[in-house]
Amino acid sequence: MTGAKVTTETGPELPGARASQTPRPRLSVIVPLYNEQESIRPLYAAIVQALGDVGCTFEMVFVDDGSRDDTAEIARQIARFDSRVRLVKFRRNYGQTPAMAAGIEHARGEILVTMDGDLQNDPADIKHLLEQIEAGYDIVVGWRHNRQDKLVTRKIPSRIANVLIGKVTGVPIRDNGCSLKAFRAELIKSIPLYSEMHRFIPAMASIAGPRVAQIRVRHHARRYGQSKYGLSRIYKVLLDLMVIKTVTTFASRPLRWFALLSVPLFLSSFAMLAHTFLTLVTNRSQLSLPLAGTGIIFLASATILLCSGALAELIYSRGDIRDNEFFRLTQTIQRHPGDVSKARPTQPVTTIS
Repeated sequence: MTGAKVTTETGPELPGARASQTPRPRLSVIVPLYNEQESIRPLYAAIVQALGDVGCTFEMVFVDDGSRDDTAEIARQIARFDSRVRLVKFRRNYGQTPAMAAGIEHARGEILVTMDGDLQNDPADIKHLLEQIEAGYDIVVGWRHNRQDKLVTRKIPSRIANVLIGKVTGVPIRDNGCSLKAFRAELIKSIPLYSEMHRFIPAMASIAGPRVAQIRVRHHARRYGQSKYGLSRIYKVLLDLMVIKTVTTFASRPLRWFALLSVPLFLSSFAMLAHTFLTLVTNRSQLSLPLAGTGIIFLASATILLCSGALAELIYSRGDIRDNEFFRLTQTIQRHPGDVSKARPTQPVTTIS
């Protein structure tokens, strides 16, 4: 993660062995942690038990987001005991999205699963996510159909936000706030995450046209500690939603977006300057300098917006961001040896009961 000071720690290695020589695991489970000292050991045990019957190699990436309790020390002890556990530690608290981004960056698996560290997500549901990934989906989103949270401060705002996000982005996810998700590594590692963007990953990835599925997952009441989220995050989500809409709609056509923004300014400036010109010609009344000055300012602002759009268009056409560079991530999926099939979705999201 850019700007974050992190340290990493892994489990014991054989004498003379190097981390780079360790075989790449099939699955990485990424868990951001913040003041979860009571939860981390039961969570580790639950993940190990849940993945014991999956039949694939896996690793756990614990990301300590600047905890002020013994979370990092307990995670370090687990990492020293189990070589499948890796610890990424922030020097201070950055938030869930940067922690998740750091975990994704350090994860080595072919499939990445993210989940909360408060024991509310059930590790037993990971195998169901993997089943859908193996079925050909690129992103599998958990849906907490029986959510164990407070109604007024958590459930009602979440339902409103999910409907709004679905309408704005065109990706109808029922539970964007559920951290239990599975991704193909080559896709998620190419998606920039910042602010509160972790809940918008399916919408951000929609540029690449991935196959997205959502399945019902279990949700448990918090056993330890206190929730780190409340109504204060609503304004951040709304601002991020505006960014997502801009990026997904106008990423490849920035000039169109800036032109739309400049239209009201152009119309207003033309009206004001036309009124000023008619006043000068007819001498019917005294010239309004504030009106004329405002018209000039609006005209200059609109011109600057258009120039910015033209510059953005040039950067896009000459830069490294291309639609086809993103499309290549999900156009083909190797399901079985020798079986390569297209992964272009016929519908945005598939709900699997």
